[in-house]
Amino acid sequence: MSEKIAAAVWVKPRRRFGFGAFLAAVGLAVVLLVSSMSGSSSAASATHRARTGHVKRRVVTPAQQQSINAKVDALLGRMTVKEKFGQLEMAGPTSDNNVTLAKEAQAGEIGSVLDLTGRSAIDTVQQAALASRLHIPLIFSLDVIHGYRTMFPVPLGEAASWDPQAAQQDESVSAAEATADGIKWTFNPMVDISRDPRWGRVVEGAGEDPFLASAIAAAKVRGYQGDNFSDPTKVAATIKHFGGYGAPVAGREYNTVDMSTQQLFNDYLPPYKAAVDAGAATVMSSFNSLNGVPNTANPYLLTQILRDEWGFGGTVVSDYQAVQELEEFGYAASDAQAAQEALTAGVDIEMAV
Repeated sequence: MSEKIAAAVWVKPRRRFGFGAFLAAVGLAVVLLVSSMSGSSSAASATHRARTGHVKRRVVTPAQQQSINAKVDALLGRMTVKEKFGQLEMAGPTSDNNVTLAKEAQAGEIGSVLDLTGRSAIDTVQQAALASRLHIPLIFSLDVIHGYRTMFPVPLGEAASWDPQAAQQDESVSAAEATADGIKWTFNPMVDISRDPRWGRVVEGAGEDPFLASAIAAAKVRGYQGDNFSDPTKVAATIKHFGGYGAPVAGREYNTVDMSTQQLFNDYLPPYKAAVDAGAATVMSSFNSLNGVPNTANPYLLTQILRDEWGFGGTVVSDYQAVQELEEFGYAASDAQAAQEALTAGVDIEMAV
């Protein structure tokens, strides 16, 4: 995000939860990701722990939490506006063997990385981030959907088993294997209800039934995250794509969604709510518009429903380059306005690879 965009957004905060959600984003970087630097066990041993349940859990006491909060507050007080906005930017691998990516990390211009895999590559970029002025580690993320090294049935197949416990175990193993490589954030589960076979992403979700999809969504969140973020074999889960992404007109990807409030709440929102109630750390806003408003810039969804009504206190990430597309599709007049519309509606991190 350029300084021009940062200035356009920062001087006009309108969203009630903006700073709290930003704290959540920085908190993920400070608290969750430190464990990605310390894991030295192999993927095989991590998988064994996930399967057998032999994982030592560290419970954070109130005193420890107070200490963490104080450290985060102190860190925020030292950050420049540019560094704060850097935490809200997600970048990806660069074609120069990630030299540019490492430079951005060392300059404090990014807070998270998408699609960088391999322990050596991740460690190299992470070391660059730790050499930055404030030594804030990066969050490394990936679409860990139905397995990382060990492959499990596709999500629609998992749901067809009607066995949430099996789905939970699958994601627990996937998380253990991913964290062994330094991945601490997955963009899954996809909990979109889909009832049109023409839509090309039906296989990524749990199908057409809100009851089954809700049970599977909650189970997958528990599998990925467990009950303690300090567990080195767990990852932050992401509910996607919020909301109504599986109901595009004519089944066409990216297409608009038009539906009544009754249908939205009765048929399409329950799986998202179940995943929020299960403790999902992050939510991804969807590409589509809902009744004329792009979900990337939709305060009704991202603030009124998600935060005010459901009490979600985590982090919202945009889908791939969705903030930029607000300008490309004519909703925003400039990149600065696109950033402002997204941030003030409820998006905390821009996936701007």
